[in-house]
Amino acid sequence: MHSHYHKTSKLSRKSGPREAVIKGLLESLVLYESIETTEAKAKAVKPVFDRLVTKAKKGGLHNIRTIHAQLGSKVAANKLVQELVLGFESRPSGYTSLTPTGFRRGDAAPMMQVRLMLDADFEDKIKQLQADKAKLDETKKATKKTAKKSAKETVK
Repeated sequence: MHSHYHKTSKLSRKSGPREAVIKGLLESLVLYESIETTEAKAKAVKPVFDRLVTKAKKGGLHNIRTIHAQLGSKVAANKLVQELVLGFESRPSGYTSLTPTGFRRGDAAPMMQVRLMLDADFEDKIKQLQADKAKLDETKKATKKTAKKSAKETVK
């Protein structure tokens, strides 16, 4: 039986397996930006993801390390901290949307789609970020080449 003050579902698992399921769902949600899962799992993942996004928006070393620890995947954590945060700038909260999609065929479990509620100009921000990274890489390569040339000339 559940005590009154417990808000999260136990998902019929002990704490270790439950944390592993949530970690996997969080990683998939960050990488694919939309997942379909059971209603109970979707409702369990939503508040955890919202807290992660709030930490990513605040920034700071401690928050970033916490995000890495909770997601478990460097790729997913970096995507959340560097890219997805740009899509949530105008939102103070409510970063995910839960949409019922019907019932699972095998056991008729209610299914839900969990989607990220990204800003309308998110794609433009990502393109700008990629262009800035490419420009920075070009300048780094150019400075390395000139440094090598000048080093060779001083040796002669």
